Amino acid sequence: MTVEVPPLAGFTVGVTAARRADELAALLDRRGANVLHGPAIRIVPLPDDAELQAATENMIKNPVDTVVVTTAIGFRGWVEAAEGWGLGPDLLRVMGNASVLARGPKAKGAVRAAGLVESWSPVSESNSEVLAHLLESGVDGHRIAIQLHGEPLPHFVDSLRDAGAEVVEIPVYRWTLPADVTPLERLLDAVLAGGVDALTFTSAPAAASVLALAERQGRSADLLKALRGPVLAVCVGSVTAGPLVEAQVPVVQPDRPRIGALARTVAVELPARATRLQVGECRLELRGQAVVVNEELRGVPPAPMAVLRALALRPGHVFSRPALIGVLRRHSGREDDVDAHAVETAIARLRSALGDSSLVQTVVKRGYRLATTI
Repeated sequence: MTVEVPPLAGFTVGVTAARRADELAALLDRRGANVLHGPAIRIVPLPDDAELQAATENMIKNPVDTVVVTTAIGFRGWVEAAEGWGLGPDLLRVMGNASVLARGPKAKGAVRAAGLVESWSPVSESNSEVLAHLLESGVDGHRIAIQLHGEPLPHFVDSLRDAGAEVVEIPVYRWTLPADVTPLERLLDAVLAGGVDALTFTSAPAAASVLALAERQGRSADLLKALRGPVLAVCVGSVTAGPLVEAQVPVVQPDRPRIGALARTVAVELPARATRLQVGECRLELRGQAVVVNEELRGVPPAPMAVLRALALRPGHVFSRPALIGVLRRHSGREDDVDAHAVETAIARLRSALGDSSLVQTVVKRGYRLATTI
């Protein structure tokens, strides 16, 4: 009986999330992925955030006309932190006297759980629709508080200010670099070494942090080359994708900005990028560090996999030993320690991994090729 190969089996997926990283990793693992986690950011604990406390005190002292609630978790955390500072009742009183706009159903639920009632909420759950509603309603002379969630909203804020509003930014859940960047550095190493097939992002600060780390290490060009080529960049939404889009990195994202949808998108997009070919009587599907041979997943070591990918570019074409030496040198990043013997070793290991030595043929005095396709 043939066991169905999970959609992400053989692929390695990098997770840069700090919050809900375990949830995303579990969803990817359930689909067969090998998951590498390198948190790119650290959340500043709300009770310790002096900037948030100062913004809250300012809002209480100078009440606002409108409050924009962008996320449920951010709003709940803000109210809970205010309670801890002894400011909870005053904060809720100010918001109760203001017009409260909730960006989506989760934000709406958090507003109501706090004993408040929203005055409006968009169907699309988008910041752009909230902004359009405010501008259409007229904001000249109004004081508007915007609950941020890690990422600044410069276009949103600037548009309101240009229309005559006074905007108070409430920086809920600010991000900083992790206290220990070693896991992130290891993830970056794996990406640049060709050991990661997809890199996921759940916040714009995480995307910006990864790009900044590569820049500090002098490896920005290499990272961008990887993200524009073999490594699939997957973002939970358009705001998250912002720093990557600015860096001209192609990204994919789910229809809805949800963790589950993000995992499903990875499970669709990565297999779609796999190389599929018929070699002799075998159907091959090349994944990250594995090959599906007639519906059976078989792991392939990195050097033999590099050789297989080269052979698969031109099935039936004979690759000379010098040509495959070049493949192995590019794979290892070294010009020495790679010779004809290394090619023979890689071919032997490749045949063993595939489970059928006839798939990779030796052409006497010429080199090697994949068996002629049909």
